[in-house]
Amino acid sequence: MSSQNCEVEPNIPVSQNTGPGSSERRSRVLRIAGYCAHYGLLLLVVLLFYANTVVQQHGREFVYDSVNEVPYNDVGLLLGTAKYQPGGGINPFFAHRIEAAVELYEAGKVRYILASGDNRHASYNEPVAMRDALVGRGIPMESIVLDNAGFNTFDSVVRARLVFDQSRYTIISQAFHAERALYIADNHHIEAVAYRARDVEGVAAMRMMVREYLSRLKAVSDVHLFRRNLRFDGVMHPILSEPDP
Repeated sequence: MSSQNCEVEPNIPVSQNTGPGSSERRSRVLRIAGYCAHYGLLLLVVLLFYANTVVQQHGREFVYDSVNEVPYNDVGLLLGTAKYQPGGGINPFFAHRIEAAVELYEAGKVRYILASGDNRHASYNEPVAMRDALVGRGIPMESIVLDNAGFNTFDSVVRARLVFDQSRYTIISQAFHAERALYIADNHHIEAVAYRARDVEGVAAMRMMVREYLSRLKAVSDVHLFRRNLRFDGVMHPILSEPDP
């Protein structure tokens, strides 16, 4: 009986490119990625600095601290923010803006207050919250106009002109926010000034300033690069001022 020889083929390992060439390629890719991250971050810092400088130059001289010095306009544009803080309690940015709007109205520096803000759902309505706070401070209901489609600063500023027919008005917000709003207004042929609401200190202010630097870069990009249009342009609702007595 003859025997059969069974030959088993040896396992031949598959090359996994673990040689010197592969290591060099990985190192080169990592170096390139590092360069991109480094110069990308540097470019972002330069752009943030540029946008901040441009916005300040456009707006700073038109922000008034004194209610006696701010010029008269028929309408004060009150820029919206949340009434409550995430952890509870009244948002100080909101409270100070309401205070500034009341000061303007009581000093006879505006005849109407256009409360413009986000109205994203039934339980979150910035214009209504501002209206209720203003009425609670003695501002007549008939002197308050609501803009429920002021989803952001750009929309609020431009809608005041295109929807509410105001080519001149007084912006009401904190200085850092008012400067950006003035920059947007200036680039949309709106003659605006701003009355400065009291600033907020602490962690909330630091978070807001970081956000503001990014928002200023976005504002400059919207104006000069993307030629942004309104998210919702609505139907005209002119605010008709009564003639002076």
